Amino acid sequence: MGSSVHVKEAVLVTPFEPTPARVLTLSPIDSQLFLRFTIEYLFVYRASSSGLDQGVITARIKGALAKALVPYYPFAGRVRAQPDGSSLEVVCRAQGALFIEAMSDRFTISEFEKAPKYVTQWRKLLSVYVADVLKGAPPLVVQLTWLKDGSAAVGVGINHCLCDGIGSAEFLNSFAELASGNRGLAELRPKPVWDRHLFDPVRNPHDYSVSHPEFDRVPDLCGFMNRFSNERLAPTSVIFDKISLNELKTLAASTSRPSELSYTSFEVLSAHVWRSWARALNLPSNQVLKVLFSVNIRNRVKPSLPSGYYGNAFVLGCAQTSVKDLVEKGLGYATTLIKRAKDGVDTEYVKSVVESVGESRANPDSVGVLIVSQWSRLGLEKVDFGLGRPIHVGPICCDRYCLLLPVFDQRDAVKVMVAVPTSGVDKYNYLVRNPYK
Repeated sequence: MGSSVHVKEAVLVTPFEPTPARVLTLSPIDSQLFLRFTIEYLFVYRASSSGLDQGVITARIKGALAKALVPYYPFAGRVRAQPDGSSLEVVCRAQGALFIEAMSDRFTISEFEKAPKYVTQWRKLLSVYVADVLKGAPPLVVQLTWLKDGSAAVGVGINHCLCDGIGSAEFLNSFAELASGNRGLAELRPKPVWDRHLFDPVRNPHDYSVSHPEFDRVPDLCGFMNRFSNERLAPTSVIFDKISLNELKTLAASTSRPSELSYTSFEVLSAHVWRSWARALNLPSNQVLKVLFSVNIRNRVKPSLPSGYYGNAFVLGCAQTSVKDLVEKGLGYATTLIKRAKDGVDTEYVKSVVESVGESRANPDSVGVLIVSQWSRLGLEKVDFGLGRPIHVGPICCDRYCLLLPVFDQRDAVKVMVAVPTSGVDKYNYLVRNPYK
């Protein structure tokens, strides 16, 4: 079967105006080993009702990218390791970001109403996959694909070493506003701030008494890693509306201590997905499991980070327990673990993470781990290139990382996408849709 996506043009886009030529140092948090990959976003838009032809829209988006690369000029640079290997840096010489225009003779907008049939079904909507982000590849790739029915898909790949979810969403909204003509370069808000020196280490990591379970290894009692590498993963997609989320909060509260009754939607939904996932995999009762999730630290450190700081500004929260306790102690127990892990992040905690990753290059292990990433509160649902708001926002590939996504025209709803080993996918789908079981 031939490819369903055909590349029409691939070109390096350089900044619209001259930008500083310099080498910028990335922070210890940016330089962590587990961030050396590409964040891959997929936005899908209905066929344009503006009457503009595809060529005009393509030219606008390409021109807007050149303009966005002026304030965000590190995205036109190249990331590399520093000579001593201690951290990473960006060589800024206006080398350019990659822009691709493509056509699909098979995909239509209806493809994105449900989970993909397999993990890589949408891979060609971002044709360039960067396996090693330190080998000179452009840190930013944008692919505009015109679908068979006239609708459009925009795939975006951004080197995670340069920015986190919040930073990338701020960039994408600025880029989109330039494309739609809603704002000019001078009006972009927030103004991007580099300031990676704010996370420079300040003292010896042994001065801290904070524990970091996210970096500790747990025994693999069940061939956990082999299962995820050898068994085919089946993508899943489930929407939780406001009523469903409130039901989860009620259920969590009914199985919690009175002092722990106030939960966020993220806490209860992450706990519910974690329990459903663990039960579906039929793991040994004594296997230790973890759920890892990012905790935004922009306002958790003192002083807080400046508005527009687009570097990585999160640490990993980690809740940990045995399969037996996770399954038997109910939703309230799992939710409390997540809430406590999140609430424990303060200035001292963040400093200890910076010191740990800077000195020992601490890195999270994968045994027994479910990673949950919250994309539903980043503002991705507002990214409008002049094509209207996206009817689908998600990853290029639905894999073992669990993503909480925004839902088109449902402000309080959340879509959960995660790929589960085939042997457990039916049970997972049943449990995640039936929280009282």
